[in-house]
Amino acid sequence: MARLFKALSLLLAYPTAEIAEAGPALIEVIGGDRSLPDNIRTGLRRLVTAMSTGDLMEAQERYVQLFDRSRSLSLHLFEHVHGESRDRGQAMADLQDVYERHGMMVNARELPDYLPMFLEFLSTLPADEARQMLGEPIHVLAAIRIRLEKKAEQDYAAVFAALEHLATATVDATELQAVLAEPEDDPNDLQALDRIWEEEVVTFGPGAAGTVAPDGQCPSVRDILNRMSPVPEERTHG
Repeated sequence: MARLFKALSLLLAYPTAEIAEAGPALIEVIGGDRSLPDNIRTGLRRLVTAMSTGDLMEAQERYVQLFDRSRSLSLHLFEHVHGESRDRGQAMADLQDVYERHGMMVNARELPDYLPMFLEFLSTLPADEARQMLGEPIHVLAAIRIRLEKKAEQDYAAVFAALEHLATATVDATELQAVLAEPEDDPNDLQALDRIWEEEVVTFGPGAAGTVAPDGQCPSVRDILNRMSPVPEERTHG
């Protein structure tokens, strides 16, 4: 299951040539893990195929339009719960403490609640512990999936469906409705986008920093891909 978490992390990262070239490896991981139902794995394979065979710039524009220019689809989990309140800062500090207790440091340019990094962290945990922790933001993951489905973005929605399926928790209807009740912003509203940029201290996308391993080295996409190679079962905990 560790390799599956790494693959899902990469599918939610900003599309790069390295990820596109890793298409066959991602397909192998998705196809070889039977913890997901066939319909979800089919959606994941479609997303990998689109990234691997489609135009890279179009894939990048699609990603930015969905996840960078729309707060209702933000990949920063606590934004959906705490917005810009002080509670979000405390929640991120608590999550960073969890990372550090497990030997993983966070680069100063990244926020701990960034979903691809959270999934990379989960890949280092025993499967049961990872699935339990994944259940904590389950209502946020479900809300993003629903919004993606409304936009007919079924391939990306499959990633969130996979995360819901892997989590041990079930979605609480009240918490889900609270997230869905927040207005959906218009990614084409440039004035609103300017206000977001003014508020944000940290940016993400190509060249953004990610997790830092215990030896102090910041892993690149290629490092994550290398760690997707099969390892003994007692190390994958999956």
